Amino acid sequence: MILASASPRRKELFSLISKDHRIVPADIDETLPCGIAPENAAEYLAVMKARAVAENYPGETVVGCDTVVICDDKVLGKPADENDARDMLRLLSGKIHSVITGVCIISDGMERSFSECTHVEFYPLTEDEIDTYIATGDPMDKAGAYGIQTEGCLLVKRIDGDFFNVVGLPVSRLARELSDSKTKEV
Repeated sequence: MILASASPRRKELFSLISKDHRIVPADIDETLPCGIAPENAAEYLAVMKARAVAENYPGETVVGCDTVVICDDKVLGKPADENDARDMLRLLSGKIHSVITGVCIISDGMERSFSECTHVEFYPLTEDEIDTYIATGDPMDKAGAYGIQTEGCLLVKRIDGDFFNVVGLPVSRLARELSDSKTKEV
């Protein structure tokens, strides 16, 4: 099995599903097509990543993933710099937003994809709280400029849905989807 992701968090979480896997990051252009609905963005990117890797590994099961944060109909990926992170955290401050992880499984010439959505509410944040969090460096490689599993947890008032989805991989659902696909193949 191949995980088409460079994320250290996904690698760790994927190990809960399969100890026997390889990491092969997908090298794709992550620009979203014009007109794509924000709620479809993560799944679209997951499919593109899985296809890019599966093309070079025929006969292997490939899992591609991508996570986006959506607030006020804006898709927030990883921040480009500290100013971008600051803008994202200001946008999320005091609001409920959606964290959507798209997943694509390609196996034996078949392709299946799904998205998992978790709603997260932030406390209202002061400029000092935002600056202090950015100074940790934690926001820079995470969709929406925060990591719920690290110092970013201090910003979160509540969540509704799968915690691990917010980290970047809906572990339980993916395990079931992979199990279902093995059952259907037999």
